[in-house]
Amino acid sequence: MEAHAERVYPEECCGLLIGNLAAAEAAETIKSVVDCVALDNEWTPEAVAESDADLDADSKTKHRRYWIDPKDMMRVQKQARERGLNIIGVYHSHPDHVAVPSECDRAQAWPTYAYVIVSVCNGKAVDIQNWALDLSRQFQPEAMRVSSSTSSGAKDRMPVSA
Repeated sequence: MEAHAERVYPEECCGLLIGNLAAAEAAETIKSVVDCVALDNEWTPEAVAESDADLDADSKTKHRRYWIDPKDMMRVQKQARERGLNIIGVYHSHPDHVAVPSECDRAQAWPTYAYVIVSVCNGKAVDIQNWALDLSRQFQPEAMRVSSSTSSGAKDRMPVSA
């Protein structure tokens, strides 16, 4: 995720998190990420909603917005299901901004998904935070634990593009 964010800076990167969801205590869900699939940011000026008409010009570009093509979402979901996995989250970057969700991020978010944001300042990833929607559709920080890969090699990884 960090390398992807640095590579496309100063634009936002985006991708999908592939893995499993498991029930835990206190009605919590444990998200286990098995793979990250880097995607192209398909945001275009035509994607700007009328409600965004009052935004400045830079806020209507890939520097401040990302869009995942539904065809990519379907392709990745199919590949994940073939491996007994699911899409369990989305990641994207915030160029020269903190790793905190924006109102646009919240408006487009889905319940149960993890939302990882990578802050990239001057082309270098400086922070990474994970968020989840609560029952009031507000983002709350969600703890992350990074563990070493159990993959037996690159042949087990999903392709990052098709």
